[in-house]
Amino acid sequence: MVTQSIRCVLGVQNKVTAAQSDDDNKLTDKCIVPDDATYASWLEEHPSALMLFHPMMGLKSWFGKQIVVFLDYDGTLSPIVDDPNHAFMSEPMRSAVREVGKLFPTAIISGRSRNKVREFVKLEEVYYAGSHGMDIIGPPQYMKSYDGKFQINTHDDKGKEITIFQPAKEFLPNISKILEELKERTSGIPGTFVEDNRFCISVHYRHVLDEDYEALEGIVKDVLMVYSSSFHMTRGKKVMEIRPSIEWNKGNALVYLLETIGFNSDDRRNILPFYIGDDKTDEDAFKALRKQGIGYPIIVSSVPRETIASHSLRDPLEVLSFLKSLANWRKGQP
Repeated sequence: MVTQSIRCVLGVQNKVTAAQSDDDNKLTDKCIVPDDATYASWLEEHPSALMLFHPMMGLKSWFGKQIVVFLDYDGTLSPIVDDPNHAFMSEPMRSAVREVGKLFPTAIISGRSRNKVREFVKLEEVYYAGSHGMDIIGPPQYMKSYDGKFQINTHDDKGKEITIFQPAKEFLPNISKILEELKERTSGIPGTFVEDNRFCISVHYRHVLDEDYEALEGIVKDVLMVYSSSFHMTRGKKVMEIRPSIEWNKGNALVYLLETIGFNSDDRRNILPFYIGDDKTDEDAFKALRKQGIGYPIIVSSVPRETIASHSLRDPLEVLSFLKSLANWRKGQP
């Protein structure tokens, strides 16, 4: 039986719109019953991080630890939309992420190209990792434990010192070839959108007719076959992705960023990382936190799904409320 404390999810934002005022977004005492018993049962295994925010932050074992925040973009900071080029985040969300970025080390790890996600977010207070972590812009900390040929110490357009880490640089020539071939060969299938994410390629089929999907999948697999020794395909929400076959994912990016921020393996007991994401690829980051036994992996989902996340949030509006709560909690600390 699902307990009343799990059924009454304080502050669930399902009916809150981005246009509402900050006061309207505050936590309420309204009890929201999950859509069905299956989701309610799933919540017992992955309870709401919003409902349990204060118990989570009140654990004595976390006192004095440095909070570090990692965020996915699509489906987490912005809603999943029909047109990937219009996955804009709301101004309230941008404001919340900006505030969190000022208070804690914060990074956005996305499957999008780093430049694209930065165009969407438009914030200087956070670090960015694009292409599922294969294109990272982080603190000016050169890591000797990583291959030097993948790291560049430089300055951004505002003169700030940064480090760029790109472990898949050698794959760029073939990525360009695959990209052009996919664009050419899928052009005859209406609704297909081939997206250049710099170190990976996304083939979106949200607008492809069901009867055309098999042909599209066949083309992607056929193109990939020529490069199968160096590339592989993964799947997301209405998307097929071509990625270099290297031992690197969002989990590796999380660990790399923790180290560049200043927390090596010996310091992990002094940090409290949060990772919030909605995609299958975010499971790699959840796994990294689980493996090290630190922090909170939080899945964003309004339906039951297989995950190793410890907690959940229903949608980007709940993510917004959670980030506001995190910022307000920090401001209330002595």
